[in-house]
Amino acid sequence: MPDRFFITGTDTGVGKTVASALLCAALDAYYWKPIQTGTRKGSDTKTVLRLAGIPREHAFAEAYTFAPPVSPHLAARLAGVRIDLRRIQLPRDTNRHSLIVEGAGGVLVPVNGTLLMVDLMKQLALPVLLVARTSLGTINHTLLSLAALRAAKLDVLGVIMAGKENRENRKAIEKYGGVRVAGWIPHLRKIDRAALVRVYERRFDAKVFAA
Repeated sequence: MPDRFFITGTDTGVGKTVASALLCAALDAYYWKPIQTGTRKGSDTKTVLRLAGIPREHAFAEAYTFAPPVSPHLAARLAGVRIDLRRIQLPRDTNRHSLIVEGAGGVLVPVNGTLLMVDLMKQLALPVLLVARTSLGTINHTLLSLAALRAAKLDVLGVIMAGKENRENRKAIEKYGGVRVAGWIPHLRKIDRAALVRVYERRFDAKVFAA
């Protein structure tokens, strides 16, 4: 079966979308963002298609989209709807293709009045990759996120770090988090398919993503 991964993060704006685009480019994967907020400024699907250089038919439609750039539960409430996880099922025919699924916000962001993003991860039952910053504070945020993922009995494949290289933070996350750092995405002046594939080849542990 082709590889399929759920991309989550320690926070919003941490680099999940760039990491998703990188994996789509490097693994020739399809992309799916089940819940999208902030569509006033565009969508992560359009960003991934552009950065990864993949065709539009390699992305699946979102289950829910909302205009305000706020938490899914609030965006849904403002729209007068409730996000129903039963409506969010893996797209058909994904067994034939590698697939990158990107969450919204962090691990414990609420999606409705009772459920969190981690509940969507449990429902989809995909191996999880956690995107974390390299900067000050990342150790605490990453360890807390890992604890939440493990409490939910999810399969955590590894951490992807994004930002200026920080070897001490990387070592601390691996030691205290009991996890491998599967890759590092440095600051890129230009982000396109070629640049992302180069980062994967140079900065990622391909064994983590092997079929």
